[in-house]
Parts: sequence; structure tokens; C-alpha cells
Amino acid sequence: MIKGFGGIFLRTSEMDTVKKWYKDVLKIDIEDWNGTVISPAKGNETVFAFFADESNYFPKDQQVMMNFQVENMEECLNHLNELGVPLVKEKETNEYGTFISIEDPEGRWIEIWEK
Repeated sequence: MIKGFGGIFLRTSEMDTVKKWYKDVLKIDIEDWNGTVISPAKGNETVFAFFADESNYFPKDQQVMMNFQVENMEECLNHLNELGVPLVKEKETNEYGTFISIEDPEGRWIEIWEK
């Protein structure tokens, strides 16, 4: 029945700041309508999962966490380092891939994943 996610929608009180941060840090060009369309690349997967309330995987006061895939984690880390974006969770590699976490201007954790 479901063929994919239709979108991720976030509330913000700092529209210009958040739009600029997502453009500069994650290279997501937010258009005048305050959104963009990200077309999946071949090999891209979308994971839909639940975490228990007591999980410490991301902040307990944050109901949703976004995860973005990258082709090259080292390139991504260099980019973040150049911009002075600190990691809120250090690089972790396991059987699912390599993961890091950063925080957007409003404190939402964002996970970056390389398969």
C-alpha cells in the first residue's frame, strides 16, 4: 500500500535561520515555498522505525529524528568541520553502516548515515 514517504514537515519560529542552516550545512536548497523535493538516488533506502520512550538514541524530548544518507562520510565530516558544526554524537560504525549526529539551530538532532 505505501510506496514511500511523502514528506517531512517541521515547525519553526526562526524560518530564515533554519532555512539557511539546512542549505549551508546539509546542502538542502529550500525554495521560496519553504520546502524542497528530494528525489531518492539509486540505492537510497528509507527506514521507518520506532524507538521506545526510554531509548537514549536521540533526546527524549524530541519526538522525531531525521536521518539523511550520504555517499561519503569523510567528505561530510570535513564539510561539517569546515563550517564548525559540532557532532552531538560521535561517529559510530556497525553492521548497518556509519552514523554521526548533529543538531540544527532549534536543537533537533539529525542523524547522518553512510551505508
